[in-house]
This record gives sequence, C-alpha cells and structure tokens, in this order.
Amino acid sequence: MTDTNESFPLLGAVRAGQASPGSKASALNDLSKVGFRVPPGFVVTAETCDRPGRILADALHEAADRIGPGPFAVRSSAAAEDLPGASYAGLYETFLNVARDDLEDAVRRCLASAAHERVAAYESARGASGQAQPAATAMAVLVQQMVQPLAAGVAFTANPLTGDRDETSITAVQGLGESLVAGDAIGEQWTVRDQDAVCIRSAGTLTPAQALEVAELARRVAAHAGAPQDTEWAIDTDGVLFLLQARPMTALPEAVDWVAPGKGLWSRNFRLGEWLPDPMTPLFEEWLLPRIEIGFLDGMQTDARVRVPFRYASVNGWYYNAPPVPSPRLLARVILDSRGRAPWFLFNALIRVSTNPAAAHRAVLSGLEVRWRNHLLPGYRQLVRKAEQEVDSASPGRIVELVDAVCNQAGIYLWSLSVVGGSAWKMESALARFWHKHLAGPLSGTAAGETGHQVLLRGLPGTTPAQAPHAVYSLDWYHPTAGESWPGHQRAGQLPTTGKAEALSVQRVDAEAAARTTLKDQPRLLTHFNALLEVAQHYAALREEQSRDLSLGWPLLRRCARHLGEQLAATGLVEDPADLHFLKLKEVTGPSTGTRPPVTSRRDAWQQQRNVAAPLTLGKPARFIGDPIARAVNAARSLHDLPEGAIVGHPASAGRVTGIVRVMHGPEDFDSFLEGEVLVAKSTAPAWTPLFARAAAVVTDGGTLAAHASLVAREFGIPAVVGTGDSTLRLRTGQRVTVDGRAGIVVPIQAEL
Repeated sequence: MTDTNESFPLLGAVRAGQASPGSKASALNDLSKVGFRVPPGFVVTAETCDRPGRILADALHEAADRIGPGPFAVRSSAAAEDLPGASYAGLYETFLNVARDDLEDAVRRCLASAAHERVAAYESARGASGQAQPAATAMAVLVQQMVQPLAAGVAFTANPLTGDRDETSITAVQGLGESLVAGDAIGEQWTVRDQDAVCIRSAGTLTPAQALEVAELARRVAAHAGAPQDTEWAIDTDGVLFLLQARPMTALPEAVDWVAPGKGLWSRNFRLGEWLPDPMTPLFEEWLLPRIEIGFLDGMQTDARVRVPFRYASVNGWYYNAPPVPSPRLLARVILDSRGRAPWFLFNALIRVSTNPAAAHRAVLSGLEVRWRNHLLPGYRQLVRKAEQEVDSASPGRIVELVDAVCNQAGIYLWSLSVVGGSAWKMESALARFWHKHLAGPLSGTAAGETGHQVLLRGLPGTTPAQAPHAVYSLDWYHPTAGESWPGHQRAGQLPTTGKAEALSVQRVDAEAAARTTLKDQPRLLTHFNALLEVAQHYAALREEQSRDLSLGWPLLRRCARHLGEQLAATGLVEDPADLHFLKLKEVTGPSTGTRPPVTSRRDAWQQQRNVAAPLTLGKPARFIGDPIARAVNAARSLHDLPEGAIVGHPASAGRVTGIVRVMHGPEDFDSFLEGEVLVAKSTAPAWTPLFARAAAVVTDGGTLAAHASLVAREFGIPAVVGTGDSTLRLRTGQRVTVDGRAGIVVPIQAEL
C-alpha cells in the first residue's frame, strides 16, 4: 500500500492538489516532514464524510490500522483555524481515547461542531461573518494515534503578556492536557530563558530537565515557522516527548527594541528611577518631568553655582538617566557656567563625606540641612497651600502655571534630597568600613556581629513606618496618592508593626553598647566611632524625613489634573477627564484642531509598555566601583554556585529568610499584604514604607544599594535583594522562595514530590 489511500492522506504525505487538510493538519504535516516527533495520523476531509456509513467506517478502519492499534485522538482541522489572526481555540469538538469501532461517530460529530452557534458568535465578533466560505465547508478532521501521557501541556515561545521573545512559558499537568486547555486545571508553571528553567508554580509534574526539553522543542518549532508559536506537547510513559499541535501566537505584543538613547551608561536606577516604577504617561513625560528636571538644576545653581545637566530619556516609555561622566570638557563647562565663582568648598566637602563625615557635616552639610528645614520645606508648603486655595476656580491657563510652579519647586527639593541622600549613603559606607576593620572580628559570634553595621541604623527615631496623605507610589500624576480613597489604602498608614520598631531600637542600643565596650581601651578609635555613628544615624533619619515630603505637592497636582481634564472634556477635546494623561502638551495648551487626539491607542500602548520587563541598564556597562557595603554583602556570592532557578540581583540587606511571595503592583494591593510575606515589587517609594514593618523580606526589579528599598530594609533588619530586573514577572503570589540578602539571590522552592 502506498503512503496514502484513496480518501485519507497520512501526515507527512499530503501533496499539492489534494483536498485541504486544514490548518492544524497542514502544520503538523509540515513539521513531521522535517523531523519533528508528531504522532502518526491521517486527514478526513468534509467531502469524504458524505459517503454511506458502512463505506466510510471501513475506510476509516483501514486508515486507522495503518497508523497504530489505537486508541485514537479525533480533532478538528479547519481552514480558518490556528491562523495568526484567529485561533478558534476550543470552539470545535475534540474526542480522545476513541476506539477503532467508534471512529465514524467521532469524526462525524467533530465535523458537525463546525456549525455550532459558538463558532458563528466567534466569527461575528471578529467581523468574519459573510466570508466566502462558511467554516463547515472548510473543515477537515485529523485522526492520530493517541499518546498516553505522563505529562502534557502547552508552551508559548514568547511571553503572552510582555511579548518577550527570549522567554518560553510552559504550563504542564499530569496525564492528559485537555483539562488544561479547557480551563479546568491550573497546571504547573515554568519560565525558561536560555538554559535557565524556573518553576513558578510547582505540582511535581516536570523536572527542570524536562522543562528545558519542552522549551527547546517549542523554540525549534518557532524557528522553523519564523514566528512565535503556541504549542501543545505530551511526554509518554517511556519519557518520549511528542509535539501535538503548533499554531502562531495571537494578540502578541510587538517585539520591543531596547537601544541606548545616547552614549554612555543609561540606568533606570539613578535619581528618579525608583520614583517612576512604571512607564510614564505621555503628558507627564512631556510636561511635568522636564519641569522637575529644570527645578533640580535651579537647586544646583543656588547651592553649587553651576548647572550640570543630568541626561535623561524615555525608552519605550520608561525613564532612563545617564549621570555626567567627569571629563575635561565637563570641568571646563562647570568653570565657565560658574564664571569662576564655583564653591569648591562644597565639592571638597562632598568628596570628604566618605573619609571624614563629621568634618563634612560641620563644613557644609549642616548648612544645607538648615536651609532645607528653614527655607526650602516651608516655602514648598506655602506654595502648595496658596495653590490649593485657588485651584478649584482656576482657568486652564492658571492651572498650567500652578503645575509648572509645583513641579519646579519639587525639582529644587529633589536636588536637596539628592545631596542629603548621597551623603547618608557615603556615611553609611564609612560606618561599614569602620565596623569591618575594627569591630567585625571582636564581635564575631555575638548578636551584633551577626548583623554587621546595619544594626546600628535600625529603629532610629523618625524612621518608624508612617504614611502621609501625600505619599506616592509613583511621581507620575496618573497614579493616586495615599490619601485618595483606594480600597484599603487609607488603612495602610495604620498597619500594625507588632512591636517591631521597638525591638529594632533595642537591638541598636545593645549593638552600640557592645561596640563601645569593645573599643573602651582605644580612646581615639572610640571617639572616632562615636562621631561617625552620630552623623551616620543623623543623616539616615534625615534622608527618610526628606524623602517623605518630596511628593508634598502631588495631591494638588492630582486636583489640577482632574480640573483640567474636566475643562477639556467640556470642550469636547477628550471624552473622559482622565484622558488628559494621554495627551501631548501642545494638545493641552495649544489651539484646538477640531479633532480628538488618539487617546485610546496611546493608552493601549502604555498598558503594553507596563507589561514589559525593561532592562535596568542600556549602553556601555558600568565599571564596578568598590564600596565596603557592596563588598560585605557580596562576600557570600563568590563562595557558592548559584542554586538552580535562582533570581540574581544586588545584595542590599543581609539576612536569609524563606517565605511566601506577595507580588505588589501598587498601593491598591496594600490591603492584601499579610504579615511575614516576601514583598516583591518593581520598586518602592516612601509610600511603601509601612509594609516593611510587616515584610519578611523585600525583592525589587530595580534599585541599587542606595535605593529606598535597600536603605529601609537595612533599617528594619530584613533581607533585601534589589535590581533583579524582572522578579515581578518571574515570581507569583503564593510561591515559596528563599531570599538571601547577603548573596543577592532569590531561590524559588520546588514543591515536594
């Protein structure tokens, strides 16, 4: 007998000119020809089903005998099925474990499902009604030898949410995969990138090696097809992997290119990075952000008598910043801009923060603190109070002026915060160096020795969890403030600390006493330690105090946005006041063109950008600059091989804990956070601080050792790993992980088999 009989071509032998086998069978036919392991089968076209019952049954039996003893799988293979723009997933009937004598009935019922009302509804919703051929006339049926699987499932060769083509997403169940496809089972979830397989939700279905094998099969299919694929697979009782189906992924976000916007290193972590954990909305990017940056330079001009621009850019909606690199050209610019009046004592003092923090404090920093406390902060508050009195009745032009003024003042405030925050970081570095050199050895084996210098900054007055109404998740004014009525959010500022702050304070006092006892016979070192400790603790608390009020004007900005949006909606420029955030500045302040801007498409693009895992850096890699804190927390990393599936970030706060993940996307999730969970977030602005008192550990996508999450985690004595890049996408709520803040890794724990 030849490769095909009169009615039913075998998979791998379909020839040009034969009746259409449908999209599914055609794809599997092609894949089997090039060597993929596809269960043997044959195709039944709609025309052949018009034969009398006995003749059709005999023909089916003959074809079935040629591919195996059965049982068989009977599935649809419509011409319009499994296409790039339309999957028709689950609309047609599938029959599994069909006996030889039941093939005729299963084939006819599968074919009849093409006329089901759900198919017509799907086509109508897609605008496919009225096409040249109804689905039923273009239907074929695929009959294959049934694989009896130990495990089965689906594999997407791109992340369906983010469009990331470098990530393969696998879902697996034990036994038949039909329950998974039908939505009756959740399944085990794996994410594979390169040769790294991470089990996000384990049920003991696959081993890491099997997950890698499935991912490799799916990637080979995608490479052959030239496009991301949605594949179905099964592993039989002998451990053999079969390809059951392959179709193009539908509704997949476009691939995103990440190109540095200029020379040098661009980072999401510098300056405003941790305050902008999401892609920026168009109006914030084009209007508020530049005003804040100008205010930052104004503050620099006042204190340093120079303006050194920090390059920033939006890449796929995400904020990136490139700090200025010292060079002869930059130095010349500083001298020219200052007209020879640059306060070199300021630069010298800031340089001396690491080597002699107490002297730097006396020389300059204390004066900057006085200016902030007596002038800058009161001026910011006064500006906001006055603006609040007129915003409700202000004209659109006046609202624009108010927004400009508040953003400029916030930028000036940001400059002061940057100086104090950077100084606090340097002072902590100096404290870490002193501890490592003079105290780590003598205190080894004690409670203080286990925690390192971090214990000296815990439980400080002014760093206890509290949440002001103006606290923000993001500086982008699209996002509500803490004081707005989100579900559960007003209670977030009253989260119980379970006595943790008091316990941390006791630990700090005990560690201070232990350190002084160790140094009591070395008076010069003791004097140096006391001076260093005083300024390090002072600026740690001051940094938190300053950070809390950066967003002082944001409730006002939100009111400005609401009123301006309402006024624009009244003119017909936008349908909804909230559409304001997706306008361009010229559309707000310029003359009307008579047409509505494409708000919907901009909003959709922004939503897609939110699902993307933005790289932490673009451009030339940064050169590592040694730092005692970094060296201390990095010490363990080089001593051990990374555990399988480990997520790697920056070690930010020492400690090791195992707990349950809670992925938090914003303050609207605060009410769901439970005591002792592992907080996983893109980044954490001060609005998140109340959660640190309840968290077992903190993991963030962005951030550095000097980021807010790192600093507060060290103050609260909990492990922290920052700068993981994509932990919010790789981890899932309810997953069990071990967070090692000293090694900088997060290890998902597989469920016991």
